[in-house]
Amino acid sequence: MSTAKRLAFFLPNAFTAMNMACGFTSMILSTRGELYYAAIILILGAIFDSVDGRVARLTGTSSSFGEQFDSMSDMVSFGVAPAFLIFHKYLHQYGRLGGVISFVFLLCAALRLARFNANLSKFRSDFFQGLPSPGAALGIIGLILLADRFPIIDEYSYLALFYTAFYGILMITTIPFHSFKNSHMAKNKKRVVLIFLFLGAALTVIYYKIMFALGMACYVVISLAYYLLRIKEFGDAFEWSEESDS
Repeated sequence: MSTAKRLAFFLPNAFTAMNMACGFTSMILSTRGELYYAAIILILGAIFDSVDGRVARLTGTSSSFGEQFDSMSDMVSFGVAPAFLIFHKYLHQYGRLGGVISFVFLLCAALRLARFNANLSKFRSDFFQGLPSPGAALGIIGLILLADRFPIIDEYSYLALFYTAFYGILMITTIPFHSFKNSHMAKNKKRVVLIFLFLGAALTVIYYKIMFALGMACYVVISLAYYLLRIKEFGDAFEWSEESDS
């Protein structure tokens, strides 16, 4: 294999490794009580996660190894690390219940990633089956940043129990969440979509402590409403298959 080819294979996996490093660092920061920075570095991990797959496709180096490595990295950054983060921020004060709720989030992330890697006899590429684990993690991150902006949230810490469980359960549902792949709107109204993307990006940079929680909440609410309004249309779009390889 040529040096250029080796570098092409190395690049996407390097981004995946950096995502995992962000998750690991976040856990260290959480145990030290530096929760704001623990949340911020997970956002960096999400950026790395969004890049690795695109780099693999651009370089033509997508592989089964890369997919599995990416899932293990996501498990660290969007499963274990957010569970650590929310536990150290709020749930530790509720003893065993807090520990159980944190584990429920972690378990749901693991099940979501395992299901993603398993075979689906039918699927729609324009929708995710259940909330993706990075989205659920961003929901947790958003709450931490929002509480940093509005400390009064800390007085209602018991709501974090329901909030964490809610985002965890969303990951293992079969509710479709739009992936925005092959979107007719994106293709037919590119200028409008670009304007909204730039506007959203600008607002996120300026009001990042608010926008992550608000953005994920809007995404979830709109997705749930869309599903309820078109529940018959989806039918068995995510029918599970347990066919044997033998």
